Amino acid sequence: MAYKIDPDLCTACGACIDECAFDAISEGDVYVIDAEKCTDDAACVDVCPTEAIMPE
Repeated sequence: MAYKIDPDLCTACGACIDECAFDAISEGDVYVIDAEKCTDDAACVDVCPTEAIMPE
């Protein structure tokens, strides 16, 4: 299972991108998770302060 980022909740704080060991998250106005690279370890979910990351 991959994860996705809710663009309405993402503040582009950078917490998730620093936590992802698989380079699955891309920076921008809001961040985006590449489902092909996401390994379902959920480390990004635990560090997101706005709870913007959820299962796809």
